[in-house]
Amino acid sequence: MNGIDKTTEYLSFRSSIPQKKICVDDDGKKEWTVYDMGSKEIRSPLICLPPVSARADVFFRQMLSLSSDGYRVISVEYPIYWNWKEFCEGFIKLLDHLHLSRVHVFGASLGGFLAQKFAELYPRRVQSLVLCNAFTDTSIFEQRVTASTFWMLPTVMLKTMVMGNFDSSASSEQDITESIDFITRSLNSLGRKELASRLTLNCQGAKVDTLKLRALPITVIVVNDESALSQSVKDDMLSVYPDARQAQIKSGGNFPYLSRAAEVNNYLKVHLRECNATGYSSSDVVIEETDIDALPDVHQSKETPLKVSHTHAYTMSQTGTEECSQYHKQAVALNSDSMALR
Repeated sequence: MNGIDKTTEYLSFRSSIPQKKICVDDDGKKEWTVYDMGSKEIRSPLICLPPVSARADVFFRQMLSLSSDGYRVISVEYPIYWNWKEFCEGFIKLLDHLHLSRVHVFGASLGGFLAQKFAELYPRRVQSLVLCNAFTDTSIFEQRVTASTFWMLPTVMLKTMVMGNFDSSASSEQDITESIDFITRSLNSLGRKELASRLTLNCQGAKVDTLKLRALPITVIVVNDESALSQSVKDDMLSVYPDARQAQIKSGGNFPYLSRAAEVNNYLKVHLRECNATGYSSSDVVIEETDIDALPDVHQSKETPLKVSHTHAYTMSQTGTEECSQYHKQAVALNSDSMALR
């Protein structure tokens, strides 16, 4: 078994897509790592935020698939920040640097939590959210009591805290095993301060005010097999966003964007196509009619097909989120007989 990082797909991504280092903070020392695929004319791309243990290249399969369909996808890796407010301040500076008005955000685990906090703090800069294996309250983690001491812990202890959540030998499915091996290599490449800051963000006391986000179009991706998150946490994510589209994946472990990339990519495309009728599309493709039934494993009412079209418009608008939310809720209503995307 060669591993994901030895596949032609991954090697092609790394050889063809430049890795950019961007400094946006006043001290000029904090570097964001950025991969950017798709037309630079698109001002409302999909931004991907990784989990604690991964680097920006963890979303390479989403970037390759979606960009080939005309979407602009940007995967970022944040520098060392010690609280979520610092992260949000750095993230909005990055968006300004890239000249992005509103963005769609795909966040995994910690990335999903930070995406929600950013949308809570800067609602006019977020057009929609896709949350994968995410959470809304850091109190679910036992380490929250000692989070303030992570900065002084040695690397081996920090890695042990993360590695305890997954074991590649515990799964009989090769795709899941390979995803864990890929993440383990990423984890081993992180420096002590990088890992300490991410674990601090993950565990220090903070909670999302989900009521402030309910007007946003949201898709919640939940993996139903064993993962680092308990079933009660997964259920809570679905209950706090009652109008969200639910994307249920039967199995895939902690990293379905690697192990079940085709399914995750389909859910992302359905989510983004619902916003194509607004001025905040992440695609440069004109879609006269979106045939959602044509996508595998996505159920849409045949009696009332969802029709959307793309319009170029990159100026800020107070009605942008409301328009996108209208289409999102329409699709949810049409899926009342089959809410879960299986």
